Amino acid sequence: MTTPSRPEALFNRRILICVLTGFSSGLPLFILISLLSAWLREGGVDLKAIGLLALVQFPYIWKFLWAPLCDRYGLGLGRRRTWMLATQLALLAAVPMFGWLSPRQDMIAITGLAVVVALFSATQDIAIDAFRREILRDEEQGLGNVVHVNAYKVAGLVPGSLSLILADHVSWEWVYSITALFMLPGIFLSLMVREPESSRRAPATLRAALVEPFHEFIGRKGWAGALTLLAFIFFYKLGDSMATALATPFYLDLGFSKTEIGMIAKHAGLWPNVAGGLLGGVWMVSLGTHRALWVFGALQAVVILGFAWLATAGHDPVGLAAVIGAEAFGVGLGTAAFVAYIAAATHPAYTATQFALFTSLAATPRTLANAFTGFLVEGGDIKLGGTRLFHVDALGWERFFWLCFAAALPGMLLLFKVAPWRGENRDSGK
Repeated sequence: MTTPSRPEALFNRRILICVLTGFSSGLPLFILISLLSAWLREGGVDLKAIGLLALVQFPYIWKFLWAPLCDRYGLGLGRRRTWMLATQLALLAAVPMFGWLSPRQDMIAITGLAVVVALFSATQDIAIDAFRREILRDEEQGLGNVVHVNAYKVAGLVPGSLSLILADHVSWEWVYSITALFMLPGIFLSLMVREPESSRRAPATLRAALVEPFHEFIGRKGWAGALTLLAFIFFYKLGDSMATALATPFYLDLGFSKTEIGMIAKHAGLWPNVAGGLLGGVWMVSLGTHRALWVFGALQAVVILGFAWLATAGHDPVGLAAVIGAEAFGVGLGTAAFVAYIAAATHPAYTATQFALFTSLAATPRTLANAFTGFLVEGGDIKLGGTRLFHVDALGWERFFWLCFAAALPGMLLLFKVAPWRGENRDSGK
């Protein structure tokens, strides 16, 4: 078998497919994170309620529970394309429904709809992650995942920039309808691509699809190693996830208009993030994934402190652009190494379920910790069923971002175990 040349291995149709998978995967999540929070804040909803709405993203945490169904079953399009197309069509129909609701009067309906969108989005991620892992050759995994992640971030410009600008000129009904149309490229991709031969070999039974992925993972790593790896996946991006959970309300509180946020904050982060991701992919070739996790993770943590400074600077457009650009570059680097590490830790025979397990843990901080970020900033009582559990004193924005920086440190310390500086390739699933 002839080994492809390096340019052919890195720049081909499979890498281009990763652009569309990343965009389609990122769009619904950023609708929930960026667009929904801005709409609710403008509608008079307080930060605590907006923060708690992050709990609707629970499907991103629990998606590994139904990932075996995606591994086991598929219709005529194949296991991956069937689930991709079905969820993309569902998202195209569901997202415009937000525009029919009122933030003040329909919070229960908005919450329910957000859960539905998160469920469809998480299921789409299961299929897309497995499809990407299967179509990419070994030598393409690093660049392919970097391209996917960057396209994922670029998708955030639609609800985080274009949609916000539109909201200053047209009704929210039109904003959500236009935003939903950006699911069409993913739908066309699902209809046109073909699945690799490996993805057609489904587990023989549902029991095999449920049990074998976890049995293989525990057998390969051992219980201690498996739990340590899962803890690392949980903590590595915790600080950054918390820092950006309420980014749009933070910018609004500093006095920036929606148009300023769309034009300055979002665009200032695009190219630094793309550059960070691409540079990270190239740099990993010489550094290796383990060392990249150390170097990029440190940068990813330090740039959080820029938000703490911005909280004291106030309405400073240049400062906003600088902070967002630095954060985007650092996160682009960190995400490139993180996703490459996760992909390498999966076994090719159990792609969908193991990838779903790892990415579910990565999404957990965004859902659980972020749900309480509004309480950390503004303070308030944490209640359960009307019963007060405890009171949280307000940190304010500046001290909140210092806390986010501290939250990034446990993930760095776990690198001593899961990715030692001189221990490259121990965690490969192959």
